[in-house]
Amino acid sequence: MNRRIVTLAAVALGALSLAACGQKEGSADKAGEAGVLNLYTARHYDADQKLYDLFAQKTGIDVKRIEGKPDELIARMKAEGANSPADVFIAADAGALWRAQDAGLFQAANSERLNQAIPANLRAPDGQWFGFSRRARVAAYDPAKVKPEEIDDYAKLATPRFKGKLCVRSGDNVYNLSLVGALIEAWGPERAKQWVEGVVANLARPPEGGDRDQIRAVAAGVCEVALTNSYYFIRMASGDDAGDRQIAQKLTLGFPSLDGQGSHVNISGGGLAAHAPNRENAVKFLEFLASPEAQAIVTQSNFEFPAVADAAPAEAVAPYAGFKANPMSVARYGVNQAQAQSMISAAGWR
Repeated sequence: MNRRIVTLAAVALGALSLAACGQKEGSADKAGEAGVLNLYTARHYDADQKLYDLFAQKTGIDVKRIEGKPDELIARMKAEGANSPADVFIAADAGALWRAQDAGLFQAANSERLNQAIPANLRAPDGQWFGFSRRARVAAYDPAKVKPEEIDDYAKLATPRFKGKLCVRSGDNVYNLSLVGALIEAWGPERAKQWVEGVVANLARPPEGGDRDQIRAVAAGVCEVALTNSYYFIRMASGDDAGDRQIAQKLTLGFPSLDGQGSHVNISGGGLAAHAPNRENAVKFLEFLASPEAQAIVTQSNFEFPAVADAAPAEAVAPYAGFKANPMSVARYGVNQAQAQSMISAAGWR
């Protein structure tokens, strides 16, 4: 049999098997239920249980959740089609939300409350998904080796100054794809390609591990600077692990700017599923995520920045919250994602 046919058949079978796989909590039912919300979530933070519990307490609506990686959940929803029990899909990256939107898995929430609470650049223009927390993709560096002005612009991270001195996780990680997507949007493909090639030339080691592993590598002297999401560093600096706190105390979190417009910001967010059987409950849940109580949980428990403009950051987050955020629409990252992946692969950023 032709290899392409075998591969396509395997993909189809995989999607169907996802549709039949086990669930994290409870069971999702296509039939609408007055007191139920079926949540498909690619966020895997312990703090999120506090959100579900508070929502249930305030509304009497039970959250039945199914957890998985973004692409797994997207494949599952596609396989389920119009019979999907999903009411809300949540992901920890704007690029993943765009992939779900591109697959036709959302519908507009038509919520004035959400439109007023969530800034326009942190949501889909047509109301299909909304950002509920912000994270900046910035630089953790060793202040004994790096001057602040040497990392105050993303462009500088790809210059010969940091040859053999940069740590970053794999190029196909969605956080890096979204960053490169933003650079494509701001600079155009050719300059973004040169930046990617500069990053690869500057790697202190082949990419391995997550963002916290890059931070630890800087503290260990493997590299001088690492790309990381802000909340990983803040979590290490403020968490219960004494070793991580000591590591963070050795380093500084810098906020590079993109063309002087501010640091690259990504989101966690969610949207109303295209075939939601519990549509009213789903909109209530999305609106709840933009409420003061939910925003407080997000920043206090996971050290993210609030998405709602007047929401106060947690005490541990507050020292970093005054950074200048780039105003680019996060909806543009996904549009450029395929091009970003192509140039990352071509440059050898594994």
